Amino acid sequence: MSAAPRSAAPRVTVLAGGVGGSRFVRGLLHQLRTEWPAAAGGPEESMPGSGTAASVTVIANTGDDLWLAGLRVCPDLDSIMYALGGANDEERGWGRRGESERVSAELTAYGVGWPWFTLGDLDLGTHIARSSWLREGLPLSEATARLCARWNPGVALLPATDDEAETLVTVADEAGGTRQLHFEEWWVRHRAALPALAFTQHNVERARPAPGVLEAIAEADVVLFAPSNPVVSVGTILGIPGIADAVRQTAAPVVGISPIIGGAVVRGMADACLSAIGVETSAVAVGAHYGARGLPGAGLPGAGLLDGWLVDSADAAVAASAATGPLAGIRTLARPLWFHTVEETAAIAADALALAARPRP
Repeated sequence: MSAAPRSAAPRVTVLAGGVGGSRFVRGLLHQLRTEWPAAAGGPEESMPGSGTAASVTVIANTGDDLWLAGLRVCPDLDSIMYALGGANDEERGWGRRGESERVSAELTAYGVGWPWFTLGDLDLGTHIARSSWLREGLPLSEATARLCARWNPGVALLPATDDEAETLVTVADEAGGTRQLHFEEWWVRHRAALPALAFTQHNVERARPAPGVLEAIAEADVVLFAPSNPVVSVGTILGIPGIADAVRQTAAPVVGISPIIGGAVVRGMADACLSAIGVETSAVAVGAHYGARGLPGAGLPGAGLLDGWLVDSADAAVAASAATGPLAGIRTLARPLWFHTVEETAAIAADALALAARPRP
């Protein structure tokens, strides 16, 4: 398997969650604008995603989606759309910039919705528009395209599925049994403090990849796994029937970026998710969980998924020693993975693309 020639602008497909995924894709776009500008005048920084001859498709996690107060809320799709469209709240890392929350306060006063899951007034406009289109019979992918027409994120933003396949978390109850929570309740309300026993996607067996998803994987020159949660973001995308097989069968190299640095999560509470599925919080363990393409033994059902695995410099030695063990068959590259600026993230994306161009071990 080989990557596109470096003289040709690549078609890149990214599997991503919300906040971390959006930040990574923003850096990827910056790198692509720099290396493959669309015009001799150079990249246009004023318009997110513009000024590059390369194309990027982002397949976003939809397991976090939910109906709340009669509205369909899609946290990861919206985080990516707002961030790439230049409207996200950089300080909070999610939602719209310059928000007020008067409507959420009114809903709380009426006892409607979840008082701990606050939706900003501007953000509510997005959910109202989406819900209106869904009730008119449009699929989620078409509603997403209509929303993106306003924000111009510079990527083709696709939901993993048009079907409702929400992530549920099984936890112990006070009577000694178990109960299920929507992922957002476990994540936001309880801050993942309730030990998770299992993660399931409700009705996932009936879900189908959204239009364009399988094609984006099959026709890509490079497929990237963003440094998103490997269980409830990238893992949830791969749980949609047909998507993991498409990744295994694509002619493009598949490279993942580790969300774990030096045995700790970069952001969020992915360690609580990994422990629930018996995976150690380490770059090696997560890479082994994805597994090497063409080889058995991946933590996910079926054969492995990765050709390359980008790890932080702090994990260089352990990744090298695991190359004949847990990471056998996966080419690895170590470099700093902290991305505090767009330029730092662009450099990470550049190395991910370079790793994709290397021959398999």
